[in-house]
Amino acid sequence: MSTKPPDFLTSGLSDSLTPKELGFHFPAEFAKHTATWLSWPHKEASWPGKIETIYPHYAEFIKRVAEGERVNINVANEAMREKATRYINEAGADLSNVQFFIHPTNDAWCRDHGPAFLINPKEKKKMIVDWGYNAWGGKYPPFDLDDVIPTLIAKQYNIPVVEPGIVMEGGSVEFNGRGTLLTTRACLLNPNRNPQLNQAQIEKYMIDYYGVDHILWLGDGIIGDDTDGHIDDLTRFVNEDTVVTIMEENRSDENYEILQNNLKELKTLRLENGKQMNIVELPMPAPVIYEDQRLPASYANFYIANKYVVVPTFRDKNDDRAIDILQSCFNDRKVIGIDSTDIIWGLGSFHCLSQQEPEV
Repeated sequence: MSTKPPDFLTSGLSDSLTPKELGFHFPAEFAKHTATWLSWPHKEASWPGKIETIYPHYAEFIKRVAEGERVNINVANEAMREKATRYINEAGADLSNVQFFIHPTNDAWCRDHGPAFLINPKEKKKMIVDWGYNAWGGKYPPFDLDDVIPTLIAKQYNIPVVEPGIVMEGGSVEFNGRGTLLTTRACLLNPNRNPQLNQAQIEKYMIDYYGVDHILWLGDGIIGDDTDGHIDDLTRFVNEDTVVTIMEENRSDENYEILQNNLKELKTLRLENGKQMNIVELPMPAPVIYEDQRLPASYANFYIANKYVVVPTFRDKNDDRAIDILQSCFNDRKVIGIDSTDIIWGLGSFHCLSQQEPEV
């Protein structure tokens, strides 16, 4: 099976070589950003009865990120832009560092439907990979508007874009920036994503289109995660050779065994240089339950911006502990918490809502 890209939609790159062969790669999140991309939340069905409650916390997130980089926001129309501007202004954000794009979306989860920016540092070039998007195995149609967001952004910037032709979500992959990609079998090997491909074929796509060399697999995600086990609720790189991984301390909790098994497997994995990664354990909050549904509340869904690491908090006794542990992992950024108790009703938090654009 060929994984050669189709014709690039803009000129300037070969149409017979993969992004990796052309010297492009997806940087780690802790590398310097030009901007953060968001899609303004508007889908009532994602936060039934609660969507208005999320905006002050979402706007606080924008304010903090905008202190260190531009924030680019996809909106459907002028009315949505005006509403967003009002909330962002009320949060006290620097509006000169916030830019809006009329790119209509179905939903807000820009980590999964947004652009995967690759860079070629030698040639000082960027490109976008537009993976297929099917709303986590077709769970939440329609998703046609979300699926084309990366190409709209590439056209806006007039940079090359390539479509590998398979489904992939940004929340399902973690990068150390040195050639290693970390993911989960529960998500990427789920038949609701790419049933025509086996593990080796999926690995080949990730090597070719993310520009990595080394792929590590973990097992299952946490309870309540409707993405079938995204890595960004589970285990995250904080530097080239260190991950934080969430652990449940209550033995009777349904996440306890899952996370114990995850830790055991993590300890067996080796990075691209053959070394074992440093593993820092991060606690879980107590179960967050709303309308009898357990929500995927996890401190691992933090976002690494240029100035801050923004951690979702849940009005829980472990909030401060999680922030302190993460602060010990980042000596170049301040780690801050923003209340995510209402946001998590949408089954995701700050990392799920954002996608970084790296500097080249």
